[in-house]
Amino acid sequence: MPPPRPAPSLWRDYGRHALLLVLTALSMYLAGGPLLALGLLAILMSHEMGHYLFCRYYRVDATLPFFIPAPFLSMVGTLGAFIRIRSPIPHRRALFDIGAAGPLAGFAVCLPVLVLGVQEATVTPTAPDRLGIFLGEPLLFQGMVHWMRGEIPDGMTLSLGPLGLAAWFGLFVTALNLIPIGQLDGGHITYSLLPRWAGKISKVGSWVCLALIYFGPNWIVWSLLLRVLGRRHPPTLNDIAPVDRRRAWLGILSLVVFILCFVPNPIIVSWADIFEAVRTLVTSR
Repeated sequence: MPPPRPAPSLWRDYGRHALLLVLTALSMYLAGGPLLALGLLAILMSHEMGHYLFCRYYRVDATLPFFIPAPFLSMVGTLGAFIRIRSPIPHRRALFDIGAAGPLAGFAVCLPVLVLGVQEATVTPTAPDRLGIFLGEPLLFQGMVHWMRGEIPDGMTLSLGPLGLAAWFGLFVTALNLIPIGQLDGGHITYSLLPRWAGKISKVGSWVCLALIYFGPNWIVWSLLLRVLGRRHPPTLNDIAPVDRRRAWLGILSLVVFILCFVPNPIIVSWADIFEAVRTLVTSR
């Protein structure tokens, strides 16, 4: 039997979530302005409420979203959001719906933000000494740019505005959550559809994330976080109940969304760049 839930508290049930939401919105506003805050909050809120509403539907005890403000640690002012699930999942159908609803809802909202972001972006010269952060482009981002803006000429680059940055971060968060590891959304989907194979797939996925460190330092923190969260997925209360064909097709759709959103080198920086920066710092003293 799960431990009894504490007595209702206005602060615990609503106040802290509202405070974190306001702080995150302010952090986003300071990082990139009102359009960044509106676009990214819409994507993240849709993602988390997708999880939350299906938890309510299946009578699974879950918190409202916790938003994570990060005014000095993130270029968009946040590290994302999450909900806490505080009771067991009744069966694999519920696990699939709860796990898939978040990234699919966030992805659906991300699409119009992406269209507006690509339309808003400007084409500027790429100067070797130009300051700025260069972002890896997911397949969907590349396709949308090609469809709406055509080929970008050599020596030029697409400079994103606040909506474009919100869309890029939304795609990136969607891809991270759909990685089929442990209790990530992708792990929920994998366990619900392939419970016998989920452990092996999760293990392979964690080693792939670790191997991606070879291309750059972006994946170090994420790989460490995955180790802390663990690779094993707990069983539902009824793992025997089957999952229907409609959810299997939605699982394939989730895989397609992951492929479209994933980028192996999100922030383009190599180990050579890191070593050169350290060498410059040391020799300048």
